[in-house]
Amino acid sequence: MSYRLAACAEMLFLDRPIVDRVRALDERGFEVEIWDWSGKDLPALAATGATFSSMTGYLRGDLITERGQAELIATARDSLAAAEVLDVPRLNLHGTGLGPDGLPVTPGERVSGGDWIRAADTLRRLGDLALDAGRTFMLENLNRAVDHPGTPFARAADTLELISAVDHPGVRLNLDLYHAQIGEGNLLSLVDRALPWVGEFQIADVPGRCEPGTGEIRYPAIAAALARHGYTGVIGLEGFASGDPEQALEAFREAFA
Repeated sequence: MSYRLAACAEMLFLDRPIVDRVRALDERGFEVEIWDWSGKDLPALAATGATFSSMTGYLRGDLITERGQAELIATARDSLAAAEVLDVPRLNLHGTGLGPDGLPVTPGERVSGGDWIRAADTLRRLGDLALDAGRTFMLENLNRAVDHPGTPFARAADTLELISAVDHPGVRLNLDLYHAQIGEGNLLSLVDRALPWVGEFQIADVPGRCEPGTGEIRYPAIAAALARHGYTGVIGLEGFASGDPEQALEAFREAFA
């Protein structure tokens, strides 16, 4: 395979401290994804020697309100500084900050034309910051039906439209196929349309958000499509283990072999 595999340390080996989770994934040949960096011992994570693929790129804020934009950009600057410690190349964004249980801090499924313009402007400003730092921000699609009800710019169609309209080399799409399957389906067609704008793929099966083979998505078909396109980036397992984490990682590896 020409692409690289990563796994999310926030969702696997949950009986271990985060540093040990990172070390376990690295020892098994996976790059590592983390979420909120602010409560973590970054030097200790860096000392594991792991290759970090992505992390959350903000602490607060949103794409469209005046206060939210200011908070998003300010905490994105802080996140870029944190990314230097771990040498994380890609930093993840959402349409709004997510609170407890994944609920949006600033809900708004219906957004106006003005909201779209302000969101695009915010992403361009973030893209400039990313290029200056040698990093990339990614806007992730989410699902509203199960995990993140009320989140603006959640659908893959919306995130793709925003990223392609912004057309900034410092901003890309984090295409999460678990969320896309719940919200929209037709994944092979979505991959074909989105690939020029993708910074990274994230995956988990539906339902349950566990490893490939536990649900309805034919991930070997996704892998074959990515191979045909010559994709050389990262595919990240952002999912839980249905049982043994070792077996979950092996199922992930086999699906994308």
